[in-house]
Amino acid sequence: MVRRLAVIGLAILAPAAIAQLTPPDTTIRTEEVAPGIYMLIGQGGNIGVSTGADGTFLIDDQYAPMTPSVIAALKGLNAAMPRFVLNTHWHGDHTGGNENLAKEGAVLVAHDQVRARMSSAQFISFVQSAVPASPQAALPIVTFNDAVTFYLNGDEIHGTYAPHAHTDGDVFAHFRKANVIHTGDLFFRFYPFIDISSGGSLAGLIAAIDRILAIADDKTRIIPGHGPLANRAELVEYREMLLTTSGRLRDLMKAGKTADEIVAAAPNADFDQKWAWGFITPERYTRMIYELLDRELNPGRT
Repeated sequence: MVRRLAVIGLAILAPAAIAQLTPPDTTIRTEEVAPGIYMLIGQGGNIGVSTGADGTFLIDDQYAPMTPSVIAALKGLNAAMPRFVLNTHWHGDHTGGNENLAKEGAVLVAHDQVRARMSSAQFISFVQSAVPASPQAALPIVTFNDAVTFYLNGDEIHGTYAPHAHTDGDVFAHFRKANVIHTGDLFFRFYPFIDISSGGSLAGLIAAIDRILAIADDKTRIIPGHGPLANRAELVEYREMLLTTSGRLRDLMKAGKTADEIVAAAPNADFDQKWAWGFITPERYTRMIYELLDRELNPGRT
């Protein structure tokens, strides 16, 4: 279980602040996932890499200050500069390197909602953080609605839209021949962050996980948005954790318990030791799920 991630590991900082930030450790660790496919682990969301005769394809690009380390890691793989970058969603720990890589010639690709959110100021209520619009050069120049496919390096890389899950613009990428899936932040190896302000929902997240499980098998290698490389069984465990913990809260809410009363009762204490981490503490997870369920149970309430 990875617990060393800090609040910086999520897009809770404005791009202007991120641009001035030098992460405490800019080291990138490279892990081979399949022949020609790698996971880059650093500060921010895990990066997926496909490299081969057709060029370098990146999934996400972490914070802007990480770009030199990302490029150095690619050189260590004898990979060319990225030809395409697919953003899994709009948060800055996944899109912060967009502008830098676009200046090096990369074509930025994302769901329609990613460009829409990056093009205008946002507010993440969970952390009470205002996020100004991204610079024009950081915006995806190719967008899509339901799906997109790249035919590169002997594989078919299929990007699928997962509506109202972690955000309202999430995409997971399936390397069909290599049997590898990059989930973006649909899958954390610990309690997830569901960005309610960006259109995220618990039901949408679980539905997205079900879609991923439907195309995964016991040999599928899964790159999560945050945390170590995973397999299908570990994604199933994550799904069961979400269902069990949220189910307990739903029952308590139907019994008339308030958020404060549920936090005090610690109904998911048996899960907290394994799944809680620096940003999503047991209390924060409980309050986040409470708000999500409150919207589900009381749809007319804003």
